[in-house]
Amino acid sequence: MLRVVLAEDAVLLRAGLTEILGRSGHEVVAAVGDARALSEAVDEHRPDIVVTDVRMPPDFRDEGLRAALELRARHERLPVLVLSQYVATAYATQLLGGGGQDEGGLGYVLKDRVGEVSEFLDTLRRVADGQTVIDPEVVRVLLAQQTAARPLSRLTPREREVLALMAEGYNNQSIAARLSVTEASVVKHSGNIFMKLDVDPAEGNRRVLAVLAHLRGDAN
Repeated sequence: MLRVVLAEDAVLLRAGLTEILGRSGHEVVAAVGDARALSEAVDEHRPDIVVTDVRMPPDFRDEGLRAALELRARHERLPVLVLSQYVATAYATQLLGGGGQDEGGLGYVLKDRVGEVSEFLDTLRRVADGQTVIDPEVVRVLLAQQTAARPLSRLTPREREVLALMAEGYNNQSIAARLSVTEASVVKHSGNIFMKLDVDPAEGNRRVLAVLAHLRGDAN
């Protein structure tokens, strides 16, 4: 069971998420509708995970995202799953670029994913376990935008497939199963990805660093 603080300004969606989480054995310790109430609820309840919309009152811009980053700074290793109505790669990059990304426990998924209840709950569990999960639709958009950018242009088609699944938060075993290859092959491709993206093997969470390079389309 996870203790969840939920922040969503749309009353029906907030109620729906609360129902889904409750039926799945999790406890929504607070369900709020704005960023200020979110911060107060986290300080009071110290949940296992935060689920928050990006845009909330009063300006409906990125209040939820900014609150999530501030909470990550105040509460070490607090897992945060951010929900977005649209594919906004800038928000995903901002989330992963701040708030202690090396510690993991970050997710950015589209609200449509909530309709796939089992997939949404799996994402919730993986983020709570400290993994980094990016919505596959966001990954597809980023790949389409960045395939001509360096250093991503250095990757082979198979390495881009592996990187995309990394960005979605899958481990080597899961990637191997999805691509119908051996886990040893995934390890080899991962090593090539880290090398081509200039990710130092001695640095923190290499998967997260690779995802960041992937999201930003960093050029050398």
